[in-house]
Amino acid sequence: MATICVDAGTSIIKTVAFDDYGTEIALARQETKVLRPAPGFSEQDMDSVWNAAASTIRSVVKELPNSVRLISLTAQGDGCWLVDTEGHPTGPAILWNDARAAAIVDRWREAGVLKEAFHRNGSQAFAGLPNGIFAWLKRHDPGRLERSHKSLCCNGWIFYNLTGRMAIDESDASVPFFDVRARRYSAELLELYGLEWAERLLPEVLPNDRRVGELRATAATEFGLPAGLPVVMSPYDVASTAIGVGAVSDGQACSILGTTLCTNVVMNQVNLEGEPSGLTLPFGPPGLYLRAFPTLAGAEVIHWAVRQLGLSGVSDLSALAAKAEPGANGLCFLPYLSPAGERVPFLNTGARGSIFGLSFEHGREHIARSVLEGLSLVIRDCLQASHEAAASLSNCGLCGGGANSDVWCQLISDVIGRPTFRPMDQEVGAKGAFIAGLVATGQEEDFPSAAKDYVRIRDMFEPDSERHARYNEIFEHFLAIRESTRPIWKRMADDRVRRAEPTA
Repeated sequence: MATICVDAGTSIIKTVAFDDYGTEIALARQETKVLRPAPGFSEQDMDSVWNAAASTIRSVVKELPNSVRLISLTAQGDGCWLVDTEGHPTGPAILWNDARAAAIVDRWREAGVLKEAFHRNGSQAFAGLPNGIFAWLKRHDPGRLERSHKSLCCNGWIFYNLTGRMAIDESDASVPFFDVRARRYSAELLELYGLEWAERLLPEVLPNDRRVGELRATAATEFGLPAGLPVVMSPYDVASTAIGVGAVSDGQACSILGTTLCTNVVMNQVNLEGEPSGLTLPFGPPGLYLRAFPTLAGAEVIHWAVRQLGLSGVSDLSALAAKAEPGANGLCFLPYLSPAGERVPFLNTGARGSIFGLSFEHGREHIARSVLEGLSLVIRDCLQASHEAAASLSNCGLCGGGANSDVWCQLISDVIGRPTFRPMDQEVGAKGAFIAGLVATGQEEDFPSAAKDYVRIRDMFEPDSERHARYNEIFEHFLAIRESTRPIWKRMADDRVRRAEPTA
C-alpha cells in the first residue's frame, strides 16, 4: 500500500508517495508564489496554496497502482493563516519571514519581554510569529482580526481542507504562546505580550498521540480516495526533516540547506536559562525536544550570489568556489540578506549582509567561496549556541537543495570539524512525515526503530584537520567582524525608519 506525504514549503509544494519499504514511487511538485505588496511584507494567497497542494495530491494518486493507507502532512512553520468560522481565509497568509512587526518585536526586546518569554518557552520570538503579527493587525487592520475565528499555520490550513478540523501541531504551537514543559498554551505568555484578547484565535493543539484526523467526504470525492482515510498532521517541516534525516535521538543533529538555513539538535531536556537563542520545539518522539536555529536567509543567499556573479546555476557557484583556497584570500561574508534581519542564533531585525576585506586582488572565485564559507560559519555558530550538544556531536546530517553540492557538504564538515552525511532520499521532509504518519497510526512502534528501518545514508564527508584548524581562526574573525558591524546596523535601521516616516 502507498503512503501519500505532502511537504508544503514556502516556494514549492511537493507530494510524495512511498511504498511499504519507504521508497519513493511517485512525486509531484508545484511552485507557489510569495507576495510582497509592501516593503517588509511576505504573504501568500491561502486558496492558491491549498489548490497547489490539492493539485499535487491528485497527480500522485493518478500514478499509484495500489491503494492508499494514509496521508501525512508537513509544511512551512510559523506565520499567521487566519480563517473565519466557516474556514474561509480572512486575507492572505502572513508568512514566517514577514517583517512588518519588526518594530514591535524590537520594543519587546528592549523592554525585556522577549528574554522573560524565553525563560518560559525556550524560544526567541521574531517578527514572523503570531504575537507580533497579532499586535500589528490590532493597530493597522483590526477589522481582519474581528472577522477571524482561528489562526492556523500552513500545515493546519491543509489539514483543515482535508479533514474539516481546525488544529495545530505541538511543534507549530510551541512559539510564541506555549509552555514548552507543560506542553500547553500559557496564559502568562499571552499576558506578557499584552495579547490576552487573542486567546480565542488559538486553535486546538494536537500532541503526538492525537495527530490523526479523517479525510472528509468532499475531499475524498475530489481525490478519488475513501472517506475516513487517516490524515496525519506531522510536525512542521523543520522537525519532520530532522526525523527524515534520522535525527530522532538525544544529541543527533542535522542542517537543512534550504530557503531557511536551519540547524537542529535533538535533546532530552529543556534549558530555559542563558541568553535567548533559537527555538525549542516539543519533538514528535515523546520526551524529546528539538533545538532549532532557522535563519531568515539560507539558500536564497546562494541564488542571489549566482545572479550577481552572472552564473547559470548553483553548481557553477560551487565549481567557482572550489577554485579558491580556504579563507577566500581574506574575504569574510556576513550572509544576513533578509529584509527582516536575522533571528538565530541572535535576534537583530536590522542585521544586514556585507563582504569584508575586498581589494583588487580578489576575483569572482573568492567571492563565491566567501558566500559558501559565510553560510557554513552560520551553521557552526548555531551548533555552538546549543552548548549542550556542541562538544558531544558526532556528525551532522545535511539535506535540502544545497546538499546537492559536494563542495558545500565538504566545506561544512571542515568548518564544524565533524563528519557530515547525506541521506538517500531527496524529499527528506516528506520522508519524516512518512515516518511520523506510520508511528501516529500505530504501524510503527516508535521513531528510532522506524528511522532505523527507513532512513538510508547516501554518503559521508570527513573533515580535513588542517582546513578545520584554519576555519577555527576564520570563525573568530567572522564573529569579530559581526560584532564590529552591529552599531552600523543600528544606525542604518534608524535611518530606514526615518525615511519611511511620512513628512508633515
